[in-house]
Amino acid sequence: MQRIKSKLKLINESAVKSLEDGIEETLTMHRLGLKTKIGRSFTTTNMIESVMALLEQKTGRVDYWKNSNQKQRWVATSLLWAEQRLNKVNCYKHLSELRGALFKETTGKEAVAA
Repeated sequence: MQRIKSKLKLINESAVKSLEDGIEETLTMHRLGLKTKIGRSFTTTNMIESVMALLEQKTGRVDYWKNSNQKQRWVATSLLWAEQRLNKVNCYKHLSELRGALFKETTGKEAVAA
């Protein structure tokens, strides 16, 4: 990975920063043994960026919030609206495996089947 970073730095420093930002998540998927099953969906920030873009569509033009409760209601309503426009996670059927692997990773115990 260090060799790739050093070669990439000569071409594009922005790409090196992106690589550094996502490397921990990518390696985590490998460590959990789920990279081939759900890695494509979870080793990118596109999901978060999509939600933030949809949220911006609904709240971006508001210049004044009366109070924090009003802002929270707008954000919650906007997120409910955005939820209907999001795509399903690719390979969503493997999410239970991800949950079990994360549980084992954080507790050291096998997850109990739900």
